[in-house]
Amino acid sequence: MMYKRFFSVCIDLAIVCSAFAQNVQSPNGKISLEKKGEAYEIQYMGKKVLNLSAIGVSTSAKEGLTFLRMNKGKKVKADYQMLSGKRTSCTNKANEYDFQYQYADGSPMRLVMRLYNDGIAFRYELSDLKEEKLKEEKTTYFIPEGIKRWMLQWSDGYEGFYPMSTTANVKTLGGFGGSVPQNDLNTHWGYPLLMEPADGVFALITEANIERRQSASSLFNKGELFNVKQDQNDLSLSGEWHTPWRVIIIGSLADVVESTLVTDVSEPNQLTDTQWIKPGVVSWVYWAYNHGSNDFNIIKKYVDMAVTLHLPYVLIDAEWDEMDKVASNEGKTIEDAVAYANSKGVKPLIWYNSSVGWINGAPGPKFRLNKPEDREKEFAWCEKIGVAGVKIDFFSGDNQMNMDYCMDLLESAAKHHLTVNFHGAPIPRGWQRTYPNLLSTEGVYGAEWYNNVGSFTNKAAAHNATLPFTRNVIGPMDYTPCAFSDSQHPHITTHAHELALTVLFESGLQHLADRPESFLAQPKTVQDFLSQLPNVWDDTKLLGGSIGEYVVLARRKGATWYVAMINGTDADKTISINWSRLKSKAKRVRVYADSGRSVAPWNVYETPVLPQSVDLKPRGGCVMILNEK
Repeated sequence: MMYKRFFSVCIDLAIVCSAFAQNVQSPNGKISLEKKGEAYEIQYMGKKVLNLSAIGVSTSAKEGLTFLRMNKGKKVKADYQMLSGKRTSCTNKANEYDFQYQYADGSPMRLVMRLYNDGIAFRYELSDLKEEKLKEEKTTYFIPEGIKRWMLQWSDGYEGFYPMSTTANVKTLGGFGGSVPQNDLNTHWGYPLLMEPADGVFALITEANIERRQSASSLFNKGELFNVKQDQNDLSLSGEWHTPWRVIIIGSLADVVESTLVTDVSEPNQLTDTQWIKPGVVSWVYWAYNHGSNDFNIIKKYVDMAVTLHLPYVLIDAEWDEMDKVASNEGKTIEDAVAYANSKGVKPLIWYNSSVGWINGAPGPKFRLNKPEDREKEFAWCEKIGVAGVKIDFFSGDNQMNMDYCMDLLESAAKHHLTVNFHGAPIPRGWQRTYPNLLSTEGVYGAEWYNNVGSFTNKAAAHNATLPFTRNVIGPMDYTPCAFSDSQHPHITTHAHELALTVLFESGLQHLADRPESFLAQPKTVQDFLSQLPNVWDDTKLLGGSIGEYVVLARRKGATWYVAMINGTDADKTISINWSRLKSKAKRVRVYADSGRSVAPWNVYETPVLPQSVDLKPRGGCVMILNEK
């Protein structure tokens, strides 16, 4: 008997040692994982990227993990289609490894680790749960002092800057979204967190595939240790349960920007009919008229602008439920506004307050979506009168209640052929694949903030040159770009910079921020650009960039490449462009650039030659359209 037990232990050890003697690697071999004691070390092309210094999750009844073995790896491969995003055709391809652990009570926990060519995703899978509540997640990332990182101080709307730092010892900003006094040491961070652990090697930390019975998470740090903390989840869990995927996108800046890892690991499309889902450009009232959506005549102006510019959508924002109370409307209601838009061939979108976040003092309509029966009634009415989609605002963070509520809204909206834009909401975590009627999400410090604070003016250009490497990596971003005139606070980015944002920032619904008079005063060539702007991209390529300083990004529609570039600095900048990644056979290039003159700010021209370098004005920009015909 002793011999048999000894022999069995030897076999178990041999399995483990054999498994780690093999290449625990991504399919292309660039990313590798090694278990070192209780920790896991991630490397990229032999360079250390990140340490998982602790792993696991505990419940009210389960503690004390012991590692048993790693099972034989398997291949993951699935192609899928997206209706919007960085590209239409995507591939979920990875090597998956199963690390077996055991709790002190004898029940199992699996650490499922997937190694992709552009990163790593892992989650914890639990079974034998018996009315247990989640206690804490142990996952901890070790980020040494001195490493460059771009981190967002957490707020429930994820609206803030991503300043570069080399330390976690950062003072809180206070004010908006802050729950601690200004100048205290910040310890709470939102996704994504971008870092540069080695020269030219980047890692972006986020999560993906929030499902029912789950909350989202964020990061809390004590010095160099960043712990994943799941938000409030009061459910008692039985049977099987797993966490969302913890995601680390790894590689060059291009690898990070072009990655679809967040949707790769998310559940496939749950909708059987998606023919009615149409991404597109939207005329939008709020940026210029804070309370304009209760004014029928202002709404007409935005509908008429959409007609002139051939935009498919108009958004009627908050307070439309008060339209009949405005004397100048002469009794007109939201139904009249919707009917007017549809009569002009423009699809109307309308706004709702989620009524779980900001309620007292907030605009309406309120409390129309919270109960299933009310939500069904409201969305059925929207479909009946010809509303094409809904913008739902003012959520209250990452908790499990919010996550389930968002999924309820997406599923109910889909029944009535309504697209969805979540505003004042947490960041995307893969629902854009699972529920493709979700075409955009705010979760960004965007152009709306020209309405609110003066501090956005001087920081916007650098912020805009940071977002393609941070927030927009993980999903659609309702930044509401492209303003040539001013809102309550001025902007100092150039006209070409603003135009470039419509290509640079990916969003299935691209809301144009400016007022009709401003758009219609632009040259016909610029109006034509907006009229023909795609919102479904077949591919995305980063051609160059330095975080916060400049970016050159190309997006393809069919055989045509749109190339957007912006200068995030206050100085002139000459940018060299390597066109080889596009493999373009362009015979004609249309260029939208800054003239540098205040009276005639545009320099729009055509050339048969791809320029090898471009001179950008301070806070300037440029867009090129590469045509093969």
